[in-house]
Amino acid sequence: MHPASFGYRAPGSLEEAFGLLQEHGEDARLLAGGHSLIPAMKLRLTQPELLIDLRRVPGLSGIRADGETLIIGALATHTEVSTSETVRRLAPGLADTAAVIGDWQVRNRGTIGGSVAHADPAADLPVTLTALNASFVLASSAGERTAPADDFFVDFFTTALESHEILTAIRIPLLPSPARTGYAKLPHPASGYVVVSAAAALSAGESGACTGARVVLGGVAGTPHRAAAAEAALEGQELTPDVMAAAARQAVEGIDPHADSYADEEYKRHMAAIYARRAIEAAAARG
Repeated sequence: MHPASFGYRAPGSLEEAFGLLQEHGEDARLLAGGHSLIPAMKLRLTQPELLIDLRRVPGLSGIRADGETLIIGALATHTEVSTSETVRRLAPGLADTAAVIGDWQVRNRGTIGGSVAHADPAADLPVTLTALNASFVLASSAGERTAPADDFFVDFFTTALESHEILTAIRIPLLPSPARTGYAKLPHPASGYVVVSAAAALSAGESGACTGARVVLGGVAGTPHRAAAAEAALEGQELTPDVMAAAARQAVEGIDPHADSYADEEYKRHMAAIYARRAIEAAAARG
């Protein structure tokens, strides 16, 4: 299918992009990598009158560490995230996540900002970014605000990003070295999208006991799901195989997974516990 007719603008600055958003309002859509938006337009699920291409706007890409924070520009591609030495050193679970998104074409063109702004519940990055306690820098003509991941993802394909705002960067607080982060994914065999996924970010003291944990499930709800019972089961404990296995079993407490054409609720609940264990073990192994 072909998309409906639309206009196209490629602003050279954020100020110009803000002006276009203000002028066209709900009739405009921002274009980053385009791997979610363009297919939706071809299916006429969305029919914007104007595409605002952000690729010429300076300052929206790049990956760097700034003090105790890892900062990733919204237009950084999945390939750039997965191959960045900075990311692999400071948040290796995030590099692992970006490396299993789609295929080479998707990873070379798709962007981290576009993925999180689209908020597909079958996407990879929102789960890991929630586990990493990331926050999102949302800019508008009135200034900037920051939304933490726990508040940013609101529902299916819905975020806290307002129509007049642009996601410019992702900020990730650094874990104590070594960065204990892990990601595990059960992909759909045809599309590669998430059936069930899990991400874990762990901190440990000198004794080896876990001093902090964030465990997040994907594919089971409209937004990334914090596994609070698993987190509580890990904190204060030695990261032994038995402790991690018990925590993974508790990760599915209180969840009511949404079924789809590939996996029913019971299957997703069972696999969520398995992949939670794999993510936790991958994170712990980095210690």
